[in-house]
Amino acid sequence: MTDAVGSIDMPDAEDEVPESKKTRKGGKRGKKGPLGRLALFYRQIIAELRKVVWPTRNQLTTYTSVVIVFVVVMIGLVTVIDFGFARVVKYVFG
Repeated sequence: MTDAVGSIDMPDAEDEVPESKKTRKGGKRGKKGPLGRLALFYRQIIAELRKVVWPTRNQLTTYTSVVIVFVVVMIGLVTVIDFGFARVVKYVFG
């Protein structure tokens, strides 16, 4: 049966690769030993860390204070709910 009109079906890339290229393994990573791969891994980590936009001291202080205030509010909320449940349990079970 033939393809539908307007089909976007493309041939697989594997079909077009010569047989000699299919058996090749590795590449840059395949030629290095475990220490070479480890060194490559750490170089990539450092390269990614250089791309990070680090916060300024003022931003860091602001973010830290917001987190601390949020945690204190949540602790207060959980404490109030806990005392409420304790009173309800005491009332129900005497």
